[in-house]
Amino acid sequence: MSIKIGLMVNPIAGMGGSVGLKGTDGGMYERAVALGADPVTPHRTATMLQHIEHRDAIQWLTAPGAMGAEHLAAAEMDTTIVGEISESAATTSAADTRRIAQVMRERGAALLVFVGGDGTARDVYDAIAGDLPVVAVPAGVKVYSAAFTYSPRAAAGLIDAFIESEEGDGEIEMAQEEVLDIDEEAFRENHLDARLYGYLRVPDVDRFVQPGKRGSNLGASSEENKRDIAASVVEEMAKDGETLYLLGPGTTVRAVAEALEIEGEKTLLGVDAVAGGELVGTDLNETDILALIPRYSDHYIVVTPIGGNGFIFGRGNKQFTPEVIRQVGQGRLKAHIIVVSTERKARELPALRVDTDDAALDEQLSGYIEVQIGYHRARMMKVKA
Repeated sequence: MSIKIGLMVNPIAGMGGSVGLKGTDGGMYERAVALGADPVTPHRTATMLQHIEHRDAIQWLTAPGAMGAEHLAAAEMDTTIVGEISESAATTSAADTRRIAQVMRERGAALLVFVGGDGTARDVYDAIAGDLPVVAVPAGVKVYSAAFTYSPRAAAGLIDAFIESEEGDGEIEMAQEEVLDIDEEAFRENHLDARLYGYLRVPDVDRFVQPGKRGSNLGASSEENKRDIAASVVEEMAKDGETLYLLGPGTTVRAVAEALEIEGEKTLLGVDAVAGGELVGTDLNETDILALIPRYSDHYIVVTPIGGNGFIFGRGNKQFTPEVIRQVGQGRLKAHIIVVSTERKARELPALRVDTDDAALDEQLSGYIEVQIGYHRARMMKVKA
């Protein structure tokens, strides 16, 4: 039995991450290209396609060119091209996504697979709402919606589970998962403004689908916990000026910057650099970070997991590219990564997650890592790819 599955790829999703743009909405694609950003979705789409076990059971309905057809051609899969792209094949538009998703529904797709970020999820929701189940492959800078799988490989697993259910190997239930509307302009101004946009139907297999982002607990006990964590981390930081600390996004990491009493404010949603107790770089992109690293003899990355899904790399901090992580790690990756988390957040997370788009690096980061959860208090947490 052949199952019709739609595939749509957002060609520009995720391109703003490594260059620190926090997204590609509103004309940011051109700026990302000017800063040297490379496409993200081709590799993530290829990874997803190559790990599908039931590939012979699928009849793909796909958008033209970079929106799907060229990826399926490279994977040598059975493909029917539907719809048209109205603008540049290199960039496409939200209108293309919405229009082609509707065509796929009309052509009898049983499942829609899309590769992108929160913006792509909103466009898909606008087109089909709850009419079709979806598998959302994470590729954007902002991937906070609960509709997304943990990784491209997890997406392949979810597609296989759906196919098995369609072939009569047990009915699969559907969950209504959140799509979040992230204000990208506010995001660039260092504010995370998120609201519920809608729900998409997703095959209900927990091991493949990420929980949505949860906000920080802003109660007094949580803030006190962050200050305790920061005090403990700062005590251990080198003060000689020869060690570079790259501070990732998040309120817990910002508490570390505040405890250092540095001049200037830590960007909440960007990557900043500190050495010798001084701020030596703010809102850095990959190129900025790689230029800073050779100036110092030792280096550390300070990160906090995203509440709800536990990602420490691959969501919201894509300036920490595989090249950056490797150069900082100097062959001893985990020894140069400082993970901080409030005790409550750590307790609620079953594991930490990584999705760097580099399978070998994800494997190196997997296992166990120490997480600072209070003043001179830490716990070991498992890291999963």
